Amino acid sequence: MKKYAFLLLFLLTACASSKPDMSNMSAEELYNQGYDELQQTSWSQAAASFEKVELDHPYSKWATKAKLMGAYAYYKGEKYDDAILSLDRFIRYHPGNKDIAYAYYMKGLCYYDQIVGAEKDQEVTAKAEEAFKQVITRFPNSEYAKDAKAKMVLIRDHLAGQEMEVGRYYLSQKNYLSALNRFSTVVEKYQTTPQIEEALYREVEIYTILGLNKEAKMSLRVLGHNYPQSKWYQMAEKLQK
Repeated sequence: MKKYAFLLLFLLTACASSKPDMSNMSAEELYNQGYDELQQTSWSQAAASFEKVELDHPYSKWATKAKLMGAYAYYKGEKYDDAILSLDRFIRYHPGNKDIAYAYYMKGLCYYDQIVGAEKDQEVTAKAEEAFKQVITRFPNSEYAKDAKAKMVLIRDHLAGQEMEVGRYYLSQKNYLSALNRFSTVVEKYQTTPQIEEALYREVEIYTILGLNKEAKMSLRVLGHNYPQSKWYQMAEKLQK
């Protein structure tokens, strides 16, 4: 038993001693080590190697690349805050770099991958929306703009869903004006989302409760014109009878 324990200790010592000494590595060697660690899915180790390129060789061409690769390593390791900090540094100091569109896009991904259900706070969703807007606006012809637009569909659906959740809560508390503000936000800002039909119905419902028949008929007209087969239109019609 002691023989095997000694052999295990020897192997562990040998592995530890074989780890390269990062203190004397060139920028290129550190960068390549980080890249190798990425290939091995050692995200934290890769991020540390890329960070060391920046610290030890800040003026080398490898430091610029390392900022972006370090951000990618943090992103893959789901350390989104660290990734965003690295991306912000890259965007600030290298606005003319050929990979700048990718940096903006990856920042959007960091927020996008943290999106939660519409019943929860959507602060991170709003940040994802803003980041992808930057991609679409600044780099409309880039390979990332198309995917950013596709992801915006889910983002806007979540933001509209949050407005509906809050609106329904206010409605249940008979706080009609606050509820109306939420539903009207969906009608004005999120017309292409699935929530639009219910939002228009809720406008009819609240206007009817408040005795604002002119406004109720206007929302009913919009709902019927755009969604004549909708169950929400049928329900809204009954409110006006």
